[in-house]
Amino acid sequence: MSVAQVTQPRLLQVGGGAVADVASVLRRISGTRALLVTDRYMVDSGTIERVTKPLDAGAISYDIFADTVPDPTTDVVDAGVARLKSGDYDCLVALGGGSPIDTAKAMAVLAANGGQMRDYKVPNDIPKMGLPLVAIPTTAGTGAEVTRFTVITDVERDEKMLIAGLACVPTAALIDYELTLTMPRRLTADTGIDSLTHAIEAYVSRRANPLSDMYARQAMALITANIRTACAEPGNHDARRAMMLGATLGGLAFTNASVALVHGMSRPIGAFFHVPHGLSNAMLLPVVTAFSAGAALSRYADCARAMGVVGAEVGDQAAVAGLLDELRRLNEELEVPTPRSYGIEEERWVTLLPTMAQQALASGSPGNNPRVPTAEEIIGLYQQAWS
Repeated sequence: MSVAQVTQPRLLQVGGGAVADVASVLRRISGTRALLVTDRYMVDSGTIERVTKPLDAGAISYDIFADTVPDPTTDVVDAGVARLKSGDYDCLVALGGGSPIDTAKAMAVLAANGGQMRDYKVPNDIPKMGLPLVAIPTTAGTGAEVTRFTVITDVERDEKMLIAGLACVPTAALIDYELTLTMPRRLTADTGIDSLTHAIEAYVSRRANPLSDMYARQAMALITANIRTACAEPGNHDARRAMMLGATLGGLAFTNASVALVHGMSRPIGAFFHVPHGLSNAMLLPVVTAFSAGAALSRYADCARAMGVVGAEVGDQAAVAGLLDELRRLNEELEVPTPRSYGIEEERWVTLLPTMAQQALASGSPGNNPRVPTAEEIIGLYQQAWS
């Protein structure tokens, strides 16, 4: 059996109220002067005080960089690096969804290594480790708090770049589901399906291993059982707790296995049409799963069983049929739009399909898929997903 390489943060604190431990966690990793990376909503809503009050009480010095944007860009990362270099900081704290966490990762990489962000996109190495990072997610979705990846949009080339390596793994993460209780329905649905996609793709990936399988199965079970309740009852603590844990386990699954074709195809949709990452994954998941299932029937059948869609006694073919029905039904119930109904202009969509297909392949993610597509097949899948 091949040896599995496992990466994850040194320290995870999981549970309601975990964010209150931020000062003690920083002290454990020798952090004394932090740059807090977040967005305007976290500041304006007062959510940031869930972090700043414990830092004040713990006598930890900090400043705030709150200029992150959805789908982080090279411009914002460059501004963050300039801010990071202007102060005597010895650590970073990222508060928010995947975007602030990805931005903080990229800032740490670029500040330590110099050059431009595109110098470190996959498959390029990241030579030096950056400052320690404590990640505090406020959405149950991206898994960025535990992964070795960051995705940054190159504004000059209109390309979503995947950057990967140990330097992108947070030093610590505080997984506090209470921070998700105010998430709106659309964000809950999109980030939840994003998490489910992480788990499914990790499980069927050509790079799956026994540990990632364990994380992926548990993530699928938690998310499928709770996503509808979390959307319908945003204040339901049990559902929110389960979704947050599922998102983190999904992140641990795919950072140790990989994502696959859905993510490869999703990134160009985000780069060209500014569709939120979780939503573009949701748009593609049923179509791509149907395309891929025949190449790994038993693995996809296991997904259906882990999700509780079918019982253990159901055969692989019927289990996969049930899985496809569930994914389509989930999109319908959670009102996931198609690219067409989202409002994307059809002529631009069609014109960009060859470029999107090439960027998807260049990301490397489709190479991990059970059925590795050609550019022409990817174009066909985009066309199927359109309406």
